[in-house]
Amino acid sequence: MPKICIIGSTGSIGRQALEVIENLGPEFEVVSLAARSDEKKLEEQCRKHKPNMVALNNLDNASRLKDSLKDENVKVLSGEEGINELITASNADIVLVSTVGFSGFVPTLTALKNGIMVALANKESLVIGGELLSREVPHFRELILPVDSEHSAIYQCLLGHEREGVKKIVLTASGGPFKDMYLEQLKEATPAQALKHPNWSMGPRITIDSATLMNKGFEVLEARWLFNMELKNIEVLIHPQSIVHSMVEFIDGSVLAQMGTPDMRVPIQYALTKTKRKPNSFPALKLTDYQLSFELPDYQRFPCLELAYYAGESGGTMPACLNAADEVAVDLFTKGIIKFTDIPKYLELTLKEHENIIEPSLEDILEADREARNRLVKSVARLG
Repeated sequence: MPKICIIGSTGSIGRQALEVIENLGPEFEVVSLAARSDEKKLEEQCRKHKPNMVALNNLDNASRLKDSLKDENVKVLSGEEGINELITASNADIVLVSTVGFSGFVPTLTALKNGIMVALANKESLVIGGELLSREVPHFRELILPVDSEHSAIYQCLLGHEREGVKKIVLTASGGPFKDMYLEQLKEATPAQALKHPNWSMGPRITIDSATLMNKGFEVLEARWLFNMELKNIEVLIHPQSIVHSMVEFIDGSVLAQMGTPDMRVPIQYALTKTKRKPNSFPALKLTDYQLSFELPDYQRFPCLELAYYAGESGGTMPACLNAADEVAVDLFTKGIIKFTDIPKYLELTLKEHENIIEPSLEDILEADREARNRLVKSVARLG
């Protein structure tokens, strides 16, 4: 019976993962759940799925949750230390890391260092920590099953093929809600507009990152470490229908693509079953319903994609700097403090002011994260 631990259980991916586990039946057991602060949702999940351990990053909320769950046979932990303890002590076979942003890095690192299989939905873990992982856990690729639909697609296309035969990886992107908007109109784009993704239902940060194409840039950096590919061999194509999730081109000219409906439950299931195909009730793909199209990304419209390649080529702490700055910039945009077109402007400024550290330690990455967040806020205050 596979034992599952979910970090970020109250978020979009975490909730869908619990739905997948229910669909898979009693052979899969939820042994531990963790979230940032949503004590009410975590209590509800705990009563339904009966894990042995739960954790909340927020200390006050964790204290209230502990009182609420006195009638349940469950251990309640708190803070980052509690989440790390939950990972190592819950005896899980697979840890699904589904939190968004920097918060997923340490849980991912903890699980991998302890030799636990990771179903990875947190791309930032490899964006900021791929270089560190390659030194501290050299075999980390053997322990990761990708959950992002694009990386799951590439993983599936590569199965059974020698890496020497791969020419390039092609990641697809929908183009988001502003793919066809006039550039001049982008200056007035609102958070409400940016949050209306045409195909996928996701959390707010990922949705806005999809509108800027920064999400795709992070996926490029994740693919670099996950599949041990050079950045020059990872390309992006705009594919508005989101049916071809990604492709692999081989040196003989053959191209393999993985296709499916825009439904995250499918790659979640594929990871949790450790790539074993199992039936489900999710909507099936009907190719006759679609006309598929592809186009090159417009870097003038999507400058964040170019910034991601720049950070990846620079290496060191530069990707951590970019991720931290993006988290802050997206938050400021959703609050109406900066404009949509200000996001890449402040990201570029933060990268230019960053003193890059090559072969960073964990402490270097943590400091780069803190420094970038503070620097971007100061830049916004200075420049208005």
